[in-house]
Amino acid sequence: MKIVPVLDIKGGIVVHARGGQRAEYAPLRSPLVEGCEPVAVARALCAVCLTRDLYVADLDALRGEPVDEPMLAALARVAEPWVDAGATTPERMAALARAGVARNVLGTESLGPGALTARPLAEPAPPLMLSVDMREGKLISPDPQLAGRGPAAAVPLAKRLGVRELLVTDLARVGRGSGPSLGAVAQIAGALPGVAIYAAGGVRHEDDLRALESAGATGALVATSLHERRLRP
Repeated sequence: MKIVPVLDIKGGIVVHARGGQRAEYAPLRSPLVEGCEPVAVARALCAVCLTRDLYVADLDALRGEPVDEPMLAALARVAEPWVDAGATTPERMAALARAGVARNVLGTESLGPGALTARPLAEPAPPLMLSVDMREGKLISPDPQLAGRGPAAAVPLAKRLGVRELLVTDLARVGRGSGPSLGAVAQIAGALPGVAIYAAGGVRHEDDLRALESAGATGALVATSLHERRLRP
């Protein structure tokens, strides 16, 4: 199982995500690193996980502010960032490309009706990764065809986009130590053979990683259990 560390960035600093209540996220405090400056935290997490892959949520961009290009470029110099910044338009995609990020993570929470073309995008740069965003097992999306439905409702979207990698994210589980969404992972993995599935939210320890692997996951996105030293890759 591949472990991908997570950075949630708000107001130019790393914050500690809990339960998807973004207005309440506080500055990160971790024994792994002093302070909450993004590049320093990225270096520490990548060193602990022995990886250059790094998931980054630009929370300000997700609520409509401009993509923080300088910050993402700084992170791209020390890691291979998978960035969720609501980059559904050519302009935002271009900003990620200029910053040198490795993946453009498109979350269902950002994908309203007509947000993308009706046909698969042709080799976008950076490559697309879909995030199936949920709260307590129900899809989050401004698209009424997705909102409130089960995770399998996102499968046609994944096929249309032609993604090779996909996140299954339950925001209600983030930072809560409640365990990952095994059922959702199994549904998506069964419907999309050949797509690498990564689980996000609730991973506590090695037993969760083994359970995710059995459910069909390739890897897991992890933050809290790394900072609390409950998971040692």
